[in-house]
Amino acid sequence: MPLAYWCVLVAALLPIFWAGYAKAGGRVDNHCPRESIDSLPPQYRRAYAAHTNAYENFPFFAAAVIIAVTQGVPLATINTLAAAYLALRVVHGILYVGNLSTARSIVYGLALLANIAIFVLPAFG
Repeated sequence: MPLAYWCVLVAALLPIFWAGYAKAGGRVDNHCPRESIDSLPPQYRRAYAAHTNAYENFPFFAAAVIIAVTQGVPLATINTLAAAYLALRVVHGILYVGNLSTARSIVYGLALLANIAIFVLPAFG
């Protein structure tokens, strides 16, 4: 199984990690967790924002990897870009929690470019 598929799995679990981190930051009513987010300290509210952002970005990444693999793009290229995307998404979350908004935006853009590259690779193969 290509490394890129393992990256998809980790990317799918990344939002759960950020949600768990956010919930660890204070008292969250698990019956209505979204209503409790506003009462968390800022660092943990940002972790929840990283959680939602990770979910929002996951479908495009998963689709891009599947499309590239099924269209015969060299696996080494897909694996490299998928690993770079995943690393950037982890850094994005860390920067989000750390309140480093400019760096976070730059890393977000780099991850988006890596994802677009994965998606369009079949057009150049």
